[in-house]
Amino acid sequence: MRIKSPYLLFLGDAADSLAAKVAQGIVDWRPENCVGQLRLPECNADCGLTELSVAQAVEAGAKTLVIGVANRGGVISEHWIAVLSEALEQGMDIAAGLHNRLSDVPELVALAKQHGRTLHDVRHPTQEFAVGNGKKRSGKRILPVGTDCSCGKMYTALALEKALREKGHKADFRATGQTGILICGEGVSVDAVVSDFISGATEYLAPAADADHWDVIEGQGSLFHPSFAGVTLGLIHGAQPDYMVLCHEPTRTAMRGVPEYALPSIADCMQATLSAARLTNAAAEFAGLSINTKALDQANAMRLLEALETEHQMPAVDPFRTGVDKLLDAMV
Repeated sequence: MRIKSPYLLFLGDAADSLAAKVAQGIVDWRPENCVGQLRLPECNADCGLTELSVAQAVEAGAKTLVIGVANRGGVISEHWIAVLSEALEQGMDIAAGLHNRLSDVPELVALAKQHGRTLHDVRHPTQEFAVGNGKKRSGKRILPVGTDCSCGKMYTALALEKALREKGHKADFRATGQTGILICGEGVSVDAVVSDFISGATEYLAPAADADHWDVIEGQGSLFHPSFAGVTLGLIHGAQPDYMVLCHEPTRTAMRGVPEYALPSIADCMQATLSAARLTNAAAEFAGLSINTKALDQANAMRLLEALETEHQMPAVDPFRTGVDKLLDAMV
């Protein structure tokens, strides 16, 4: 799916800044796509953008109202309908990454049809994909993988794309989850694709390209996570990565959401991931480690990165603290 920019970010009645992390991610990585924000009176989040009404946003050029808030259960709140309806009436599309579909709200469906607008439910792909074929494709591909879910794969991918472009390389971030799609405006939410077609959807997402073009594919889950390993495996096979970056949160002792499963070691995770990746790309290798050191102070974070570099004989970075240039040096 392709989402028209620029956006008006709707923060609704977000209880706190964490509830608006989707909107904040768009502001952090694609500020040029944001004309402003719209908040309801009870909203406790603020992305620091200009406060605009729907009419003001349309006048400023907004093409899509993006629901940048996730409430409990991921539902489309009754309190939002008036704003969403006004956006459609004023000529904007609407995009959301919630569990509830915009297309399941009759009022919104009717208004979208009446005004010729599009409702983007980014968690739910709107097309069919072929099964993967594993054939070699031209171009270069990078895939962040993880010892766990929610450990920095999207952030790492976006940081790599930005750094590649800043150094003059042709590069594109390929979104595979709802937040990534809302950030860059297109992609496939692979966790909503029927399992037989995950690798094919990923091949579609990152097709053959120029030899000097880099696709940075957003990783999902972990081969060691009992809930999400299936998505991860299909993504690895379809991505056919030339390089992978292992993402890791060093203070965790158990897998997120399943405390009875211990976190795998970095070495075990790399070994298993390489084995899976080399099914479709025999030359796949790791470029380095991306460590989420948010829970550590600066001194301990830097000591850990240095120790990991020595132990694994490859670059170890925290994209937020150190940038990702060491990873690029290992790949480019």
